[in-house]
This record gives sequence, C-alpha cells and structure tokens, in this order.
Amino acid sequence: MEAKEPKKLKFKGSEYPCCASLTMGIIGGKWKTVILYHLINKTLRYNELRKEMPTVTERTLSLQLKALEEDGLIKRKVYTSKPPLKVEYSLTDFGGTLIPLIQSIADWGDFVAVNYSD
Repeated sequence: MEAKEPKKLKFKGSEYPCCASLTMGIIGGKWKTVILYHLINKTLRYNELRKEMPTVTERTLSLQLKALEEDGLIKRKVYTSKPPLKVEYSLTDFGGTLIPLIQSIADWGDFVAVNYSD
C-alpha cells in the first residue's frame, strides 16, 4: 500500500501543512487577533486603534493592518473629499467569519485572568 502524502492547504499563494497552521498563518502573531477583536462591532480609524492598543508601535500596527487587508480580513476605506485624510478600518464579510473564534480567544483570556491570575 502506498503512503499518502499529507494534503497541503493553500491560501493566497502560501502552502500550509495543516488547518491549524493555515489559521495561525493568517491571524497569528501578537497583534492581528487584537486588531480583529477591536473591529468586531465597530469601524475604527487608525488613531482609535492606536488608543485601544497603546503598546503597539506605529510601524507594527501599519504592517499588521496591511497584512490583514491583503488577506481580505479587513477593509480600509479612505475618505478624500476634504482634508485631513480620513481612513477607517472594518471587518470584511470574510473577516466576520472569524468573530466566533476571536470571541472564544477573548473569553478564554477573561477566564484565565479570573481563575489563574497571581
């Protein structure tokens, strides 16, 4: 009997060895999930996101927002009708499919803080 090669999953030109790897490739890292969490119920401007995450650097926030936008999870809307330039971020329909996962991660964080904190 021939051994089957593991099925590789593909997303946006990248291959992943398993479904968990694909998920973490998209939302992994320190800030992506936090950004998505803050966009669950509202549209936010860049500076509003910065206020929600005061310890993130501007460069990191910009890079993470760009990556989330490239993966189709968030949309960036630019208003140019009058200065100053206004940019808003919100979840796309695809990004909205992550809401149950992001909410579970947040709920688990609350659970740990209540039950396992020092």
